Formats: sequence, structure tokens, C-alpha cells
Amino acid sequence: MGSSVLCNSLCPSVSFYSTTPKYSLLEKHRFLIQKSLFRNRGSGLFSKLVVSNKLSVTEDPRDEESESFLKSRKQEKKLRILVAGGGIGGLVFALAAKKKGFEVLVFERDLSAIRGEGQYRGPIQIQSNALAALEAIDMSVADEIMQAGCVTGDRINGLVDGISGTWYCKFDTFTPAVERGLPVTRVISRMTLQQILASAVGSESILNESNVVDYDDDGDKVTLKLENGTICEGDLLVGADGIRSKVRQKLLGPGEAVYSGYTCYTGIADYVPADIKTVGYRVFLGHKQYFVSSDVGGGKMQWYGFHYEPPGGVDSPNGKKERLLQIFDGWCDNVIDLLLATDEEAILRRDIYDRSPSWSWGKGLITLLGDSVHAMQPNLGQGGCMAIEDGYQLALELDKAWSQSTELGRPIDVAPALRRYEDARKLRVAVIHGLARMAAIMASTYKAYLGVGLGPLEFLTKYRIPHPGRVGGRVFIDIGMPLMLSWVLGGNGSKLEGRVLHCRLSDRADDQLRTWFEDNDALERALDADWFLFPIGDSTAASGTIFLSRNEKSYVIGSVTHSNFPGVSIAIPSPQVSKIHARINHKDGAFFVTDLRSEHGTWITDNEGKRYQASPNFPTRFRPTDTIEFGSDKKACFRVKAMRIPPGKKMDEDEVVQELAER
Repeated sequence: MGSSVLCNSLCPSVSFYSTTPKYSLLEKHRFLIQKSLFRNRGSGLFSKLVVSNKLSVTEDPRDEESESFLKSRKQEKKLRILVAGGGIGGLVFALAAKKKGFEVLVFERDLSAIRGEGQYRGPIQIQSNALAALEAIDMSVADEIMQAGCVTGDRINGLVDGISGTWYCKFDTFTPAVERGLPVTRVISRMTLQQILASAVGSESILNESNVVDYDDDGDKVTLKLENGTICEGDLLVGADGIRSKVRQKLLGPGEAVYSGYTCYTGIADYVPADIKTVGYRVFLGHKQYFVSSDVGGGKMQWYGFHYEPPGGVDSPNGKKERLLQIFDGWCDNVIDLLLATDEEAILRRDIYDRSPSWSWGKGLITLLGDSVHAMQPNLGQGGCMAIEDGYQLALELDKAWSQSTELGRPIDVAPALRRYEDARKLRVAVIHGLARMAAIMASTYKAYLGVGLGPLEFLTKYRIPHPGRVGGRVFIDIGMPLMLSWVLGGNGSKLEGRVLHCRLSDRADDQLRTWFEDNDALERALDADWFLFPIGDSTAASGTIFLSRNEKSYVIGSVTHSNFPGVSIAIPSPQVSKIHARINHKDGAFFVTDLRSEHGTWITDNEGKRYQASPNFPTRFRPTDTIEFGSDKKACFRVKAMRIPPGKKMDEDEVVQELAER
């Protein structure tokens, strides 16, 4: 019996097929699978691989050799998949497809963006739904990603008022995850994530400096053209080349990305907030602007500042930080302190675009994935998560199609598998895309008080009348947010084949988490931070910052020092500070000031601007960001701050004090 031997230039394995014409049997059992042609960049030569099986003649089609052949064919899966784009979506799909046994080639324009130089993108939030999909694809890779990430879903997350810093709505992302046996949300460096994925896919499957500019689909194969003129061929093409995808442009026609109306400043600071152990991330709401902060681990905080303005704006040299302090002037300390702690060179700016949902994701042997078809605004942190879900689903549908072709004894029909993938993803992606847009509208149209944004009627804000939209929105959010989070985070978990529902022992929350969701006072008492009184305004009497230790029983404030006082005596030589003016003490995680019948009183202004006098001989609680005045002449006025980092360490506290003095 004659045989032919052919060698694949990329994978030099040898396969044999019989030329003996036993047609009655071979027509049933011989599957000739021609590998698509690939022009090797170095040699410019083509190679073809023909895979078959050496069968003996027998009347029983279920003989051992036939069954062995079918098993071998399931393992080999000789299908070449071309992926345009080596971002998160493209790499996740490449990994999933390789785990299913397919051959994958990823064409990436600039591999340095994968290897770590694309730092402008910053950390990325990988939520429970995407982490579960990664577990279903490759548990060891998922483990590596989760170990490298910083868990935020085990703490309080939510919306706060940008001016006062008070909680508007808290998000519970922990319960929906653990109730469904899903991992808890993490934040991870985008560079680290892409490095892990690229390593798992393998350098032999990623071609650098390979910018896809065109393709041709003849119904049997896809021919890919790169910017440098190289031609490659495969059995299908996945466009994962981002919001300005060349694959999308040819597939769906020209179409511009949609400007969201917002420019975004972003930065990472060496800064640890006072509530780092209890709060993961916050969205600070404002009118036509909003601010997001998140713990990213390693003593660093990431933040985003969104401002409504036309696209294409440019800042003056070294002017980003200055402009941000102007934009967010008057906002709460959580925002201002984070901006002050960020180096100018660490602040980057980009306009935010997305693409309107499309019901056409592919045609023939071409399909799209991730930002190339459903680029989203970042407000839900689901853009990358949807790309990860896409990658899982596409690999699953191709695997099902291959299994079906094996069982039926015919070549794989690629196009229907791509359409099934698209149909499985369209509705979920469209809903989450809409929610991301709605979140931006809600975050930037928030008005705390009547009169905000009303021009001549702005004076109404001083009366602190709650805006009707704020009240109504709170009711809607309280009802809708748990349902939305449950569906977004857990709605895809039951569809992940091969993944056993489980929770990780490392994904544990504090026993007080439920209490913190319901009780703001308990949340504040859980602060693990040092407290300070910073002199502000025209305070000329105060000599410097006052440190309030949680270990001291009490402090006495007066115009002179009292050496016989059991505690710490603090002298503030000011005309309206009495000899023995007030006492400060700490109890159960909170600080209290007691006015000792001073002549001019002790005054407190809270974070919403309400000023009131402390009752004589009665402990009055004060909180971080409150202002305390000993006397009423503003000569002994202090801002209360809780900080995990003492003045002068890592963060330039002189800048903080100066900013407080100007406000």
C-alpha cells in the first residue's frame, strides 16, 4: 500500500494516509482535513498538511481502529484560527481555543503593550462573572490571576456624594458571588494580566509587529493581509483588535466610535486611605463630573476623574493636576487628598468613547469579539469582563461544532458555530452596554441639593434642600441595584461547562461586612487610622497639627498648659480660648469633644456645612472632615482628618495642610 508523507512547516509532525482505493469503507471513515495555507514570514513558502488514518478493511465500522481514529481526531482538531489583536479578549480566546485543542495564531501590532509598556491603561477590574469564565477555561491560569490581583469585592463598594463624602448607596458584590459559587471581584494590573495570559498562550502562538489591515473570505478559508505585506491563511478569523478594529470596519462598514461626552483623567498614587480595610472602591457623584477611586493593592490607589466637555482637549504642560484641583474644588477630602498624593507625571488623560450595540457580529468565517464589537464605557467595570465571556463562549461553540462533525463523520461547519456564539452573546452584552451608559448619566447628573446647575438659582444650594432626583433615585437604586448586580455578576455562571460551583477559602469577608452595609456609624468606628486636627483658615493661634491618639484617655484644650491634668494638655493661646476650654476623649472607635462651659463656646461644622455649638458638659461626637472651632472668631479652627499614614511619610502632608488652609 502506497503512502504519502507531508510535513507542516509550523508543527513538523508527520501524518500518513493510504492511497489504496478501498472506497466503500474509506468513504465512511476517512476524514481528510486540509490545513489552511500559511505563508511563513521568513521563508515565504507554503505548506499543506493532510491528516487521515490508516484503516484496515472490515465489515464492522465500529472496530477498534475506527474508534481509535475518532478519538485521535477529537484530540488533534486540525483547525487553524486566526486572531487579530492580542489584548485581553484576544488572548483569553486564544487560551480557551488552545485548551480545546485548536491551533491558534494571534496577530498583535505591538507586543510591548502586552509585555508591560502599555501602562497608560492602568489596573483593570475583573469581576466575578469573568473570573468564573477564566476558571472554566484554565484553572491554573485563573489561580495565577487571582493571586496577583487585589480583592475589592470583600469590602464595601458604592456611590457617595462628591461634596460631602456621605454614602448614597452601597453595593454588595460579595453576596451574589458566594451564593452562586463564584470568585470574588478583584483588581489587577492590566500589564500583569496580559503577561499572564500571553505566557499561557505561548510565544509561538503570538506574532509581534503583525498589524492586520485587510482580509478575504472565500467561503473555504480566510486570507489575512498584514501591514508589512505578509499574507496568512486560516480556517476562520476572529476580530479582537479593539474599538477601532480594521476587521470590523471591513465587515460592518465604516462607522465612528461614539464620544461619551466625557474626558477622563486617571492616575495611580502611593496612598492608603483611612478606610482601606472596609472600603474597596467608591464612585463620587457630582453634576457633569464624577470621580472613582479603587484600592489596587501594594499601598496604591487608582482613580479616575470624569468631566463633561468636548473631545480633543489638551492641558498645558504640567497642568493636569492643577486643572483637576480646579474641577473638583470644594469636593470631599477623599477626592482632594488622592489628587494631592498623585505625581503630575502619573496623571494621564483620554476621551471616553464607546460603540452602539450591533446585532451583526460576523459573516461567513469572520466574527468579532470584545471592544471590536461592543466597546463600553468603563462605569460598570464590565468591558474587559464581557470580552473574557466572549472568549469562553466562542471556544465552546467551536468545540461543540468539532465534536458534532466528528460524530457525524463530516468536515466541521465553521460559520454556523460562529453564528451560535454571536446569538448566545448579543442580548447579555447589549443589556450591560446599556447599563454602562446609564451609569454614566446617573453619576454625572446627580444633584445633591436643589439649585445645583440652575445658574441664577444656585443660591438655593446654601439652604441644603435635598434635590427630588436624589431622593427618587435612591429609591430606584435601592430596589434595582441588588437585582442588577445579581444578574451581571452571576447571570452567566450556570452556563459555564466543566466548572464546579465553589468558593475559595481566600475569598472571605470580615464578619462585620453585613453590619457595615446597614450601619454607617459602625463603618466609621471600624476605621483603623490615626486622627489629626489640622489648623485651617486664618488660625493664627494654633502652633501646628494636633495628633489624637486612640490610646490616650483624654486631651484638655485651654489657653495655658495644665501639667496636673490626667492626660494630654494642649495650649492654644487665643483671645477666645478659655483657660480650660474643652476636653477630647476616645471611646469605642469614636472621638468626642466636651465643652467645659467656655465663654465663647466650641463649634462644629459637619461635612454638609451645618454649623452648630457643642452643648456644655455634654460629649459631642465629631467625625473625619468635620471642623472644630474653639471660640467663634476663627482664630483656633481645626479640620479633623483620619489617616493611616502619619504626616511626612510617603504623602506630602505639607501640601495637604496647605490645601486645607485654602479651602
